[in-house]
Amino acid sequence: MDSSSDSLKSIYKRASLSAINFVNKAKMTEHLFMIILAIFIGLLTGFGAVGIKYLIHLISDLCYSGEGNLLDNIINSPWYIKVLIPALGGLLVGPIILWFAPEAKGHGVPEVMQAILQKGAIIRPRVAIVKAFTSAITIGTGGSVGKEGPIIQIGSSLGSTVGQFFNIPSSRLKTLVGCGAASGIAAAFNAPIAGAIFAVEIILLDFTAKQLSPIVIASVMATVVSHTFEGNYPAFVVPYYELKSSYEIIFYFILGGLSGIVSWMFIKILYFFEHIWEEKIKIPKYMKATLGGLIVGTIALAFPQVMGTGYEYITIALSSNAVWTTALLLIFVKSIATSITLGSGGSGGAFAPSLFVGAMLGAFFGFFVHQFFPDVTADPGAYALVAMGGLVAGTVRAPLTAIIIVFELTKQNSIILPLMIVVTISMILSSKLSRESIYTLTLVLRGIKVKDTADYSILSSIHVRDLYDKNFVFVDEKINFSEVVYNIISKKQPSLAVLSQKGAYIGIISIDNIKEFILDSDELKHVLIAGDLADKNVPKVTLDDSLKTVFEQFSKCDYDGLPVMSGKDSSFLAGMIWRKDVDDAYQKELSRQQLTSDLATKLTLNNSSEDVHFLEGYIITEIDVPKAFVGKTIKDLNIRSVYGVDILSIKRPIQNSTDIKAIPEANHKFAQNEKIIVAGEAEKINLIKTI
Repeated sequence: MDSSSDSLKSIYKRASLSAINFVNKAKMTEHLFMIILAIFIGLLTGFGAVGIKYLIHLISDLCYSGEGNLLDNIINSPWYIKVLIPALGGLLVGPIILWFAPEAKGHGVPEVMQAILQKGAIIRPRVAIVKAFTSAITIGTGGSVGKEGPIIQIGSSLGSTVGQFFNIPSSRLKTLVGCGAASGIAAAFNAPIAGAIFAVEIILLDFTAKQLSPIVIASVMATVVSHTFEGNYPAFVVPYYELKSSYEIIFYFILGGLSGIVSWMFIKILYFFEHIWEEKIKIPKYMKATLGGLIVGTIALAFPQVMGTGYEYITIALSSNAVWTTALLLIFVKSIATSITLGSGGSGGAFAPSLFVGAMLGAFFGFFVHQFFPDVTADPGAYALVAMGGLVAGTVRAPLTAIIIVFELTKQNSIILPLMIVVTISMILSSKLSRESIYTLTLVLRGIKVKDTADYSILSSIHVRDLYDKNFVFVDEKINFSEVVYNIISKKQPSLAVLSQKGAYIGIISIDNIKEFILDSDELKHVLIAGDLADKNVPKVTLDDSLKTVFEQFSKCDYDGLPVMSGKDSSFLAGMIWRKDVDDAYQKELSRQQLTSDLATKLTLNNSSEDVHFLEGYIITEIDVPKAFVGKTIKDLNIRSVYGVDILSIKRPIQNSTDIKAIPEANHKFAQNEKIIVAGEAEKINLIKTI
């Protein structure tokens, strides 16, 4: 077994090396290379999406045979089939996920986000295979989940795998993962625009034009494949709806509020049941999905609509044919069934269930407003259609994706105005009720702070001692009000530090502290002193704090400067740090990292060992791993803080003595014969060479 595994790894390495050498010889630009990879990823994901849809249909047809659609076949199946088939699906899925790819459990998108935020966008290739089969089994046997989450994770895994094959640097690998995610949404829903927006709005959390180009290309290619095999049809065929009266806007505002509340409820129910299955149900993990399937099958005896993706009953609701009592109950029953399926260990997405719950909410609400105000309101189907977008926006916190995907799912542009209202209100209210989305809450519960890994990561690399102002203006606590005013105006600083007569820090005075007293300065000049005016509750920072801490402290107050103490327990003021300097340092570091990343990518792709000069005094170059680094990890060495340089790429030899490039990871242990591509000041890099 080990020898065959080693043989496969050897074949993979040789193939990867040949491909990289071919790219080097082609001497194509980085952007062109990324576009070519995006095309390839889009095609792969498109075929993968078509394959998983076919597999779902095949399994569902085997499990629930009949002449009608899936919902009709489930309704007409014997009761024991409805109960036992989902349990059988769980019995198959549980062990596969546990033994082969635990990250294939659940709805998939948080795992992709975690890979981007923490793992340099590296996703194991086997995830695509395991996710495809487990999701097809879960959905095909009646699990109450959607197919879009698995297809997103499969596409992302393919994007990561392609990037790893060509040893693409981490910054560009994230874009390829975004290409896979965009392709997944595009192929799942025949929605290329929504796919691209989803990738940049949710998966990458940020984007530039350079990132967007390959993502759009990949999304289009996946859609082309989907159209070729499945036709260019909207996912839901609905009657023509439009805003019937300007008065109807009032009802859509109400629907937006209800969508926000139900979105919050859906998130709470999902994570409540996940906690129950994880902490309270004490049975072997591989058996939990079986029990979950059994419970969902039992629920389906009364509500067969909850099984599978639920597209058939969504279509009924969009055609204004849903019974309002059934729609009302399904809001809650579908939320519970989906939570049980995912919490117990099933594999599938939460996106389609959000659409389902939204459609039921809209059908229920639309029935009543149309009953009481038939002359100024559209049919219930219009409200079901708009509420689908409201639930997506409220659960996922992606308003653009919600608006675009509902439009592309139905090809109805007449409902854009009410859709925008409902989406906006829903997202605002849901955000007020719960800070995290249905995806980011998973990451937060795992101890991952999404913001920290984005903008804050840049601020973490800079410390107060590198930026604080030692030449700050301070005044004695005993000076009178007139002198305080004079110092603020004459010194042209937004804030003054107030020190005691022994030199201890007391507080801060800003122009805002004194502006209400300035007109009465003559009367107050001998009454108020600096010690009275000083704000003693201004947040403090120390010389050893990072700018991340400074940024967090600035968010707690309106001051333009914060006092810098020499130590946590010290009363000695070392200086001031200004908000403007923090912003400038952040922008400079952001530009530097982007520039070094671009140059390092070109250096890596061109296999060049020459120094690349950028900014003033900075270079990117390739050096041998210092002897002092051998056997230690990047994390152990704390290279950025200790040596003042960044490691952008690693090269290691293989059997035929040709270097292969590797993506740097914090836990990578240096070997004696490796080379590293580093960026930093020339003097510091030269110093490392002598270690």
